[in-house]
Amino acid sequence: MTAIASDGRPVGMAVGSFTSVSLEPPLVAFLPDKSSTTFPKILAAQRFCANVLGDDQQHVCHSLSRKGDDKFADVDWTPTPSGTPRILGSLAWIDCEIDAVHHAGDHYIVVGRVHHLELDTPESPLIFFQGGYGGFAATDTPA
Repeated sequence: MTAIASDGRPVGMAVGSFTSVSLEPPLVAFLPDKSSTTFPKILAAQRFCANVLGDDQQHVCHSLSRKGDDKFADVDWTPTPSGTPRILGSLAWIDCEIDAVHHAGDHYIVVGRVHHLELDTPESPLIFFQGGYGGFAATDTPA
């Protein structure tokens, strides 16, 4: 997730859980840990962009996962129509406004209202599973 902090700088975080919630109205959700130091900045911005990384963008995921303020030192981005950071090279991006935040144990459930989205390239997404990175391979479905 990416946003513009109150000081005008880009902020971002990698999330492990992101899902579609509703088509009408268009809603998505992600689940940040309550101990996150980045999520309060995204919450204050009230807007975020979900960037779907490609399987060749492990370095971007690494940058957004680390501690510290300058996670964008090696990440190229351009603003979405609402001004949130769209990471260049991402497969898709979803520009959202925070609609609701729910407490859920040691995480939050953040619901975002989708204002704009684009699929830039239909390549394989980056997947993080059991401590490692990988890609996705489609299989034939039975007729």
